[in-house]
Amino acid sequence: MPRNAAPLSFALPFALPLALPFALTLALSLALCACSSIERQPPPPPQRSESVAEDRDTAVAVLMGTTFQTMQRLSQAPAAEQAELLASARMAYERSPQGGAQLRYALLLATPGHPGRDAPRAQVLLRQLVAQPETLAPVERAVAMVQLAQLDRELGLKSDNERLQTDVQRGDHERAVAAAQRRLQVEIDENAKLRRQLEDAQAKLDAVANIEGNLTDRKNPPEGRPQ
Repeated sequence: MPRNAAPLSFALPFALPLALPFALTLALSLALCACSSIERQPPPPPQRSESVAEDRDTAVAVLMGTTFQTMQRLSQAPAAEQAELLASARMAYERSPQGGAQLRYALLLATPGHPGRDAPRAQVLLRQLVAQPETLAPVERAVAMVQLAQLDRELGLKSDNERLQTDVQRGDHERAVAAAQRRLQVEIDENAKLRRQLEDAQAKLDAVANIEGNLTDRKNPPEGRPQ
């Protein structure tokens, strides 16, 4: 056994330099494989942020459902309750004049069937919200755009109707003035005709008077003048 140890002790110094490059290569390959396997694994999904967004969308959807129910109550409730519902929405908007509070107030202002309805004011509030979509959740933006389109159509038709009524009234007034002017002109013409007739009659009377005067002069000559 001692005789075999010497050749082994001489062989190790020569074996290590030959085995070291292979070991390094193997280690590098394993490291690269490990890195590539790590890179191929997809990052974990941001479950927390997605759940928060889903919770917010759900809360907004529930709030919009409550708003729709309030709109229905507003159109059917007694006058006192209508005033209370609208005042509550207005105070919430005044505390936070943007986003969901502004949308809910605009929706109640646009709801038909109650004395506090103010469609032009609702239109202004909705246009402000549509111009700042970042202040609303997706479902709120959709509701705001739909309601604004309805108000634009309603107020546009109302404006057209008022303009037509004004045109009709203006036309009626113009026709009435024209008729009055025609009647006045007829009266003026009739007066002128009567004046001419009077002038003609006066001229004839004057002529008759002249003739009678001449006849009288002939029948009664002055004294001292032979007949």
